[in-house]
Amino acid sequence: MARHSPLQLHSRGRVVATRLALTALVVVVGYLVYEFGRIQASYNIVDADRERQSYEDRIEELDKEIVSLKEEIALLETHRDIDREAYKEVEASLTTLQAKIQEQTDAIAFYRGIVSPEDGAAGLKVQDLRLTRGSEERTYNVRLVLVQSLKHDRKVSGDVNLTIQGEQGGAATSYQYSQLLRDDGNKSWPFSFRYFQDFDREIVLPDGFTPERITIEVRSKTRSISSIEESFSWATSPG
Repeated sequence: MARHSPLQLHSRGRVVATRLALTALVVVVGYLVYEFGRIQASYNIVDADRERQSYEDRIEELDKEIVSLKEEIALLETHRDIDREAYKEVEASLTTLQAKIQEQTDAIAFYRGIVSPEDGAAGLKVQDLRLTRGSEERTYNVRLVLVQSLKHDRKVSGDVNLTIQGEQGGAATSYQYSQLLRDDGNKSWPFSFRYFQDFDREIVLPDGFTPERITIEVRSKTRSISSIEESFSWATSPG
């Protein structure tokens, strides 16, 4: 039997160790190349599991929604009278919301009339005039809103006069504001404002008089701000 020297045994051991190391290195490099290829292909086991779980969760949600919708359909079919009452409540809510929207629209138009009127003209304007029936026969409430458009560097002062034209006894007749007040009514109607001012006044129409038009005369006492006069058809609004 041949005997090997210690040097030969050491050399052979180094060769074996080197081969094993190279083999391990090849395996490791091969695995890394494989994983790198999967990553480059946007494929990852963890990501795939997460994506699949996401789809499964979504499917479960849709299944629940379908069940819920079927239950709602069954409820609608078996309780139609109750649904009609519900529709009435929804309609009432919509009416309320529409009223609020109209209020907002009116408010926007009001302030726009002060800062940026459609006609682009500065000065006094009758922004709003509303007539509503009073609590007693032949009494009416007059709501008047005056504004000063564009220029607000000074207050405007003056007084308002109201005239109502109509027919009485077959003849054309008109009445001044002072003639349409109760005995204890204040005949003066002053104003003083920079941006706007609103008023509520009560008038009493004479017996046998049918109103047709109302004229508002806004008489300015402020220099450089002109007086105005506007006429409107007589029309009452809900109180």
